[in-house]
Amino acid sequence: MQDSYNRPSSNWYSWFNKSQIVRTLETIQDLIVVSLCIGLFSVMVIQLRAMFISLLPPLNFKAVTSDILFLLILVELFRLLIIYLQEQRVSIGVAVEVSIVSALREVIVRGVLETPWSQILSTCAFLLVMGALLIVRVWIPPTFNGIDPERRSNKIKPLTVELANSQHVES
Repeated sequence: MQDSYNRPSSNWYSWFNKSQIVRTLETIQDLIVVSLCIGLFSVMVIQLRAMFISLLPPLNFKAVTSDILFLLILVELFRLLIIYLQEQRVSIGVAVEVSIVSALREVIVRGVLETPWSQILSTCAFLLVMGALLIVRVWIPPTFNGIDPERRSNKIKPLTVELANSQHVES
């Protein structure tokens, strides 16, 4: 009686294959990212067309500068999506670069003299934090290359315990 009770649940469990579900969800996620790439590429083409039209006389320097900087932001976002598709990770460096260019675009387009001092101050603080993040990310170990930070710290702990014990024994 108990044997027949276990069979339906084991059949259900065999249908519920976790690795197959994860692979399917990753494939769907990749399709979403590919569709974002196609959409972003389309927006870049439209923006490029608008930029060339804005170069016709009368020349509006602010509009041309804004279009060029916006196009650079779109290129960086496209690069971020491509890196995600290739390596299945979000590049911190590219994301920070996009943030920096976006903040600078707003200041350049509006003009430093027309922007309130509180916004300039907060933008400077934001840029300092983003710059610090760019510097700090150099020392962060890349976990995507198979380096497990927990395993690394576990290897370090026994060594420090052994060193502490050997120093305690010597004294």
